[in-house]
Amino acid sequence: MAYELRRHLPRELAEAAERIEALAVDYGLDFFPICFEVLDHDELNEVAAFGGFPTRYPHWKWGMEYDQLAKSYEYGLGKIYELVINNDPVYAYLMRSNSLLDQKLVMAHVCGHADFFKHNLWFKHTNRKMMDQMANHGARIRRYAERHGHDVVEKFIDCCLSIENLIDIHSPFVKRRRAARAKDDEQEAKGPVKLRSKEYMDRYVNPPEFMEEQQRLLDEEVERQKRFPAEPERDVMWFLLQHAPLERWQKDILGMLREEAYYFAPQAMTKIMNEGWASFWHSKLMTEQILIDAEVIDYADRHAGTMASARGQLNPYKLGIELFRNIEERWNTGKFGREWEECDDLEALRTWNRDTGLGREKVFQVRKIYNDVLFVDEFMTPEFCAEQKLFTFEYSRQASDYVIATREFEKVKEKLLDQLTNWGNPVIWIEDGNFENRGELYLKHRHDGVDLRLDWARDVIENLHAVWSRPVHLETQVEDRIKLLSYEGKKHSEKTL
Repeated sequence: MAYELRRHLPRELAEAAERIEALAVDYGLDFFPICFEVLDHDELNEVAAFGGFPTRYPHWKWGMEYDQLAKSYEYGLGKIYELVINNDPVYAYLMRSNSLLDQKLVMAHVCGHADFFKHNLWFKHTNRKMMDQMANHGARIRRYAERHGHDVVEKFIDCCLSIENLIDIHSPFVKRRRAARAKDDEQEAKGPVKLRSKEYMDRYVNPPEFMEEQQRLLDEEVERQKRFPAEPERDVMWFLLQHAPLERWQKDILGMLREEAYYFAPQAMTKIMNEGWASFWHSKLMTEQILIDAEVIDYADRHAGTMASARGQLNPYKLGIELFRNIEERWNTGKFGREWEECDDLEALRTWNRDTGLGREKVFQVRKIYNDVLFVDEFMTPEFCAEQKLFTFEYSRQASDYVIATREFEKVKEKLLDQLTNWGNPVIWIEDGNFENRGELYLKHRHDGVDLRLDWARDVIENLHAVWSRPVHLETQVEDRIKLLSYEGKKHSEKTL
């Protein structure tokens, strides 16, 4: 199998890939077979524009992505070093013009990604044959475009893509919807069931306050069953797929794009961990096993470029690798647990070393069960924050520039967690699919500190109207006031509740 995956590679690259994968396995990494493809820069930009898949459905956004990547490469503003796909086998792309050092660095990095894809809990339910599935989606959508018209299909895809982040990212692991229960008309008529007792003991066996509470719960259940949906629905794409008045081809396209949204969701949920884990292992493999003396300076230059942070942006590679290194060091020296947390001797804390040697075991455990939110919440400490010089920033009108707002640990951590929760996107629920008994759609924004961009929100409810075919309403919060945005098919309206 390994030979089949590498026989199309130049001999030098095939030998490097075989050696690097063997070293990665020796370090404890485990992954599906890796298929490396060598492409020219324009071919690689094309594949990257498609999200790493060589065949996708026809849509204008792929051309836009390609144009941006191509110009970035031509103007020397950046280039793609690694592109890897969660699949079995794993597909990874190498740029033909890169040096051998770059290719070895990418191969080591890909081994880390491949191990993470296979073992991280949040990728458990992803389709491992998505390379074939994406091609299948593209073929089906092309047939619909030929049958119904390219512009018609593309316009519907625009509507679907505008809500592709309105899914329930935890639904593969949590059962949200209650199973439908048969109605018991007799029980509903009689009220709550009473326990059998003698008449003189009834007030003790079935006390009035208990019976009133049971009746209240029954009434709430009856009202709940009358609502549509019975409970607020977070997976907006699923709700539309089930209840929107769509043609068969539209339902098929919406279902395909929802499937793709769930495939990419774990990658958004683990961006820091995934890139940090791959960087953690490429660093170990390169510095401990692969580099020769003549390559050290060039490698340091490449690695430093990857770890650098652009102004005002969080670098997931840097934060991820440093957190994994910090975890390994803490668990190797015993800087965890009750004894460590309760120690108030500064000198003892500074020189603390219990030589437990648990670091490697711990990082593999973390890689398996955490996502970015849990990772940062659990392992980012005040000491780590100070060591990495993390801070929040805000725009200062006085300085006419962005300035440091605070270095306080709790506020820095809170800000970072806000950015990571639901990928920094607002959380939207469907509250009512039959608002005011007129078949209108009513959505509610759960305001957790993430404001809606009202211009974007108006575009989204307009697209929702195109799918739902009835007026759409969205409740949100703007500067401590509850506002209702509505679109009835011709114009937008807004009112304060």
